Amino acid sequence: MSRLITPALVALDADLGADASSVVAALAGRVADAGRASSADALAADVMAREATSATGLPGGIAIPHCRSEAVTEATLAFARLEPRADFGAPDGGADLVFLIAAPAGGDSDHLKLLSTLARALVRSEFTDALRAASSDDEVVALVEDVVSPQPVATPAAEGAAEAAPSAASAEGSPVRIVAVTACPTGIAHTYMAADSLVQAGERAGVDLQVETQGSSGARPLSSATIAGADAVIFATDVGVKDASRFAGKPVIVSGVKRAINEPDTMVSEAVAAAADPSAKRVDGVAAAQADESSSHQGIGLKLRQWLLTGVSYMIPFVAAGGLLIALGFLLAGYDITGEGNKIALENTIFNLPAAGEHALFGSALATYFGALLFSLGAWAFGFLVPALAGYIAYAIADRPGIAPGFVMGFLANQIGAGFLGGIVGGILAGLIAHQIAKQEAPRWLAGLMPVVIIPLVTTLVSGLLMLMVLGKPIADFSAGLTDKLNGMTGGSLILLGVILGAMMGFDLGGPVNKAAYVFATTGLTADAIAAGGAEVKIMAAVMIAGMVPPLAMALSTAVRSTLYTEAEKENGKAAWLLGAAFISEGAIPFAAADPLRVIPSMMLGSATAGAISMGAGVTLAAPHGGIFVLFAVDHVLWFLVALVVGTLVSAASVTLLKSLRVEKDSSEFEHVYTRVPVDA
Repeated sequence: MSRLITPALVALDADLGADASSVVAALAGRVADAGRASSADALAADVMAREATSATGLPGGIAIPHCRSEAVTEATLAFARLEPRADFGAPDGGADLVFLIAAPAGGDSDHLKLLSTLARALVRSEFTDALRAASSDDEVVALVEDVVSPQPVATPAAEGAAEAAPSAASAEGSPVRIVAVTACPTGIAHTYMAADSLVQAGERAGVDLQVETQGSSGARPLSSATIAGADAVIFATDVGVKDASRFAGKPVIVSGVKRAINEPDTMVSEAVAAAADPSAKRVDGVAAAQADESSSHQGIGLKLRQWLLTGVSYMIPFVAAGGLLIALGFLLAGYDITGEGNKIALENTIFNLPAAGEHALFGSALATYFGALLFSLGAWAFGFLVPALAGYIAYAIADRPGIAPGFVMGFLANQIGAGFLGGIVGGILAGLIAHQIAKQEAPRWLAGLMPVVIIPLVTTLVSGLLMLMVLGKPIADFSAGLTDKLNGMTGGSLILLGVILGAMMGFDLGGPVNKAAYVFATTGLTADAIAAGGAEVKIMAAVMIAGMVPPLAMALSTAVRSTLYTEAEKENGKAAWLLGAAFISEGAIPFAAADPLRVIPSMMLGSATAGAISMGAGVTLAAPHGGIFVLFAVDHVLWFLVALVVGTLVSAASVTLLKSLRVEKDSSEFEHVYTRVPVDA
């Protein structure tokens, strides 16, 4: 293997800017200049995308921005000792020691182990003190290579290598036995830093603590004997625990992975207390454990958002597949392929074709036949939309025992006309009931039947009766009233709805508010609504156009006034043309993250304008995704394009103006200060 770090990848006492993006861009440039990345901008964008999910700043002036990236050709470390410090989101202020960890998308396990070893060393003060005292690039390289040298590390417990003898419970005077699982989204840095922090905290507390790292470097799992002998469990993860059922019945402390790095002693003491508390929360499945995280770390609003977004993320593939198939069916067979026309087409075969639809693209019986097939596939896929939403909301709350009851509640919501609102309520209801049942202690002979028989049976029965007898009718009436209200909207009220939905699409660019508007549009996009051309398809058009505006606007602004943007932003602007055209709002996230106060209001303004024009012009759309690539599913294509262009121009002009004012202000302040300096200074 080649060296992970070289002197060319080190910057000592450098001023690389006060924010994470500028430091990351500079270090990514060094990686690219060293021939270890195909594009500095692509690497920087991937690092900042990872940074957006969870800040990598750590207490003590340390930051470890990292990612896996297609742009990286060789696993690499780049290091900067900063003066002044830069903000990486640490709770105690800026970072002066920054390691950029760049791993190839398909990195080999040997390199990943070395990267993980470095991350673990950063929790040791002697290593960070030596980095701060280093006087040359070569000295830094030597320090790092000494740490990542592929010799056995002195913390075998963190890898589960030192297995303890099984014990039913801690005897009087013997140390408490704790097992832990750490995992972060990338599996390179935080996973292993959290593991070592917990092990060191266990040593300070006199606790026998062993950690299973579910990361990238292949740590082996804890043995069944070690788990059986544990008195308590710590789950410090951001991505869930693999095979959590192994820990069933153990007292558990749950947190995100960064808490284990920042507060390891507190977590160990909480685990010790839980081991001695008969009423302590116990493991009943990873999703349930995570949903039960203490109120000091998750409020009900955050939990509800996580549940809903989980359901939405699993629902979207049904929406995309079903909507595009329906749109293609209409393209081939015409809009009269619904209802009786579709039935006639399906009853025939390719050897006995029906008559062509009036609006079929090719005007042939063969096109009508295949259009009917595609329409039917899409309609059936759409039939799973609400069940999938409800099923995976329940799954987010109660893990696998909640899936079946949740799907049933979603199907029930469709049957009684409660729609997606009924699916949301039914999914939450099923999940909460399943979770409460799973928390109850069960005899050993019954425990094996609980997740596969008892919990689904009782949950389906209870939640189903509640939906049918109490909740279903009011929700169905509300859904019907909402649909009637939407279809009855005209003029100003319809335009106002377009403004609101457009602003939501431009607000957080793929976040919860954006997703709420998108789900509102897609869940109304049924086969019947598409055929009728009602308000639902107008809403879908407005939402898609509004979501395309932000990336296109940023692309236009970077092209028109490139001097206002960094090199990385200019490259992101080039990519944003395609992302915006394909309705991927996330293409504007790098710009919003770097300058939210100017970018986000500008995006909302243009998106709201586009939504208003689309709704006012009566543009309709029969496909839930695709951008300009599904223009065949658009009615009033000209107005679709007008709304898109006007919205893009409004956002681009707004963000360019705001950024220009900032530049002029900064310039005038500089000139003001300069003129006050005495001539002989």
